[in-house]
Formats: sequence, C-alpha cells, structure tokens
Amino acid sequence: MKRRIAFFLALALGLPACSNILAQDNSTALSPGRSYVEFQQPNTVQVTQGKNTPLKLIFRVKPGFHINSSQPTEPEMIPTSLGFTPPQDLVIAKVQYPAGELTSFPFDPTQKLSVYQGDVAVNAVIIPERTAPIGTYTVHGVFKYQACDQSACYPPKKLPVQFDVKVVKGAVKTHHRGNPQSPNIHN
Repeated sequence: MKRRIAFFLALALGLPACSNILAQDNSTALSPGRSYVEFQQPNTVQVTQGKNTPLKLIFRVKPGFHINSSQPTEPEMIPTSLGFTPPQDLVIAKVQYPAGELTSFPFDPTQKLSVYQGDVAVNAVIIPERTAPIGTYTVHGVFKYQACDQSACYPPKKLPVQFDVKVVKGAVKTHHRGNPQSPNIHN
C-alpha cells in the first residue's frame, strides 16, 4: 500500500516513480529533450468556407512506453490533452479522444490504469467562418502528456503540433424570387 501511495504521489508531482528505483530523465517539459510521442503531421487539410470539416490527428507513442489517457482512472494521474491556437477565422472544436486501454503494470498488478499505447487518433472539427479569406493557414497546438514505461513515469511533456489548413471558396447560394414551386407538387 505504501508503494502505491508513493507511486501516485510521484505521478501527481510529475516526478519519476517506480518500485524502489527512480528512472533518470534530466529533460524538462519545455525542453526539446527526450520525446516519447511523435506527431504524424497530416497533409494540408482542405476546408470550404462556412462548412465543418472533420479532422483526424495521429500521435504515435514510442514502443515500450504508454501515456495516461485523457480520462485517467486515478485523480493523481496527469491526463493527455490537446489544445489549439488557430488563426483568426478558423475554429477547432469538438475534440474527441479515444477510450483508454485498461492495463495493469508490475508496480501494482491489481490496479488497472487507463492508458494509450501505439497510435492515438484524436478527432476534431475544423470550422472556417463563412467569410474566411481563401488561402492556406497554419494551425498551432500543444499535445500534453505524461509518459511511463513498465516501471517508471517521467515528467510531463508538451509536444508542439502544427499543420496547414487550406480554405477554399464556398458554394454560392442562389435566392429565388417570387413563389417557387415545391418539387413535390406535380401539375
């Protein structure tokens, strides 16, 4: 029980933790040091003025590591999150994370933690304003996570994210004058 409390306390503080051994990792969350996750940058995403467009971003957790899910099973765990700073006239909304995989680890085989391993697909929606200027824009973001291996967790990291969005002209709506006939009425 003491080992479990020490583990969760170390996770909450963002310190390396494991049973009786501390992992060595001198990088900080803001430095470009060791990375446990890679962003798979998509091709330019094309959107139409005023129309919602689905967005799928893939993050690859390196083999031998896992990261806490966006909905950890323990309140002490640092959740994975993705935030954006889009250019004016674009909104990134409805960010949806995959369900975590419930997994137990050697430090406490009786406890299952909600984690991501391998490829992690985060879905969202790009919403360009109807009057968004036509052109290509760069969206910036930050993927925040805490990586662990089978025996240790490492300080939280911030992975910069960037991808291009091309806004194209929307369809022009035509306005009918007078009293248009319903297509369901036959003469």
